[in-house]
Amino acid sequence: MFEQLLEAIAQGLARLGIPYMLIGGQAVLLYGEPRLTRDIDVTLGVGPERLSELLEWVRSIGWQVLVEAPADFVGKTMVLPCLEPASGIRVDFVFSFSAYEQQALTHVRRVPIGGAQVSFASLEDLIIHKVLAGRPRDLEDVRSVLLKNRTFDLEYVQRWLREFDLLDIKPEVRPKILKHNAARLLGLGASEG
Repeated sequence: MFEQLLEAIAQGLARLGIPYMLIGGQAVLLYGEPRLTRDIDVTLGVGPERLSELLEWVRSIGWQVLVEAPADFVGKTMVLPCLEPASGIRVDFVFSFSAYEQQALTHVRRVPIGGAQVSFASLEDLIIHKVLAGRPRDLEDVRSVLLKNRTFDLEYVQRWLREFDLLDIKPEVRPKILKHNAARLLGLGASEG
């Protein structure tokens, strides 16, 4: 069922001309160990000004919007939560137009699924997203991904983590904890030399 949903997302967003990347559990499945996930997280390369188009498409394919007032909810959270009713799988569309995410959208990894090329966050951008989220599950995902992928662009990851730390993007993640976890976890995947 996930493959059909990923194909539908890729085809629908391509028709709308909206750049995107899959993050979260689906990207972890691509780069790391298999794990149970019941949702799909999609970062969009547009802001809420494209909400009406997205809503029209979501409703046209029979998905449910999980909030009563989507415009208000997206205005506060930048997330449009949806549900594919047949499978019960939740799809969260995250609106974004930050400099980091715009750059990350140029590094996506396209994977053929069904009749579509599905855009996943790059390995490096998945690591960045997970370290910034900082929850125990996210840090375990980073560990899993790094154990399977011993080489990656460590400089790119460190540069963006430093940038986020300096900008204090996530005030609930104390910088010292972020630095400690990033250094400890990223050391697992760094190549020799």
